[in-house]
Amino acid sequence: MNKRLRSDPKQLRDLAGKIVGESFRRQGFASAELVTRWRDIAGAEVAALSEPLKIQWRRAAAGEDPEPGTLVLRVEGPAAIEIQHFANLICERVNQFLGWRAVGRLALRQAPLRRGTRKRTRAADPAAAARIAESLTDIGDEGLKDALARLGAAIKRV
Repeated sequence: MNKRLRSDPKQLRDLAGKIVGESFRRQGFASAELVTRWRDIAGAEVAALSEPLKIQWRRAAAGEDPEPGTLVLRVEGPAAIEIQHFANLICERVNQFLGWRAVGRLALRQAPLRRGTRKRTRAADPAAAARIAESLTDIGDEGLKDALARLGAAIKRV
């Protein structure tokens, strides 16, 4: 008598995370956060002109320390020179976000940005964020307090 094996239902986010995560790993990203949080990492001015495509890694010879990778950015033609001037700043911000010297240089690919495919999010209500920030008296770090207040206001909005 054969018993049918029952699999427990799995949440979609777990399955999608594995699929998307593998796609990002093939592009050289350790996590999707470099792409999804690009505006926070690079700053609004740089993010408006560029988007990360992948990180290229050189293979290190046996016994050598791995070299920092090359972050490949998609930029629109006229913005390439401006992004090139920000190259050191962008590498510094990415490395600071990742917590180690992962990126040593930039490579630019001129192509139209995919602005239309991203879902635009509305900014959280500043008044609601301020009210929530006032209630967070136990948190001493102002940056963390502001971030939590914005998160709380965004959650309340939904």
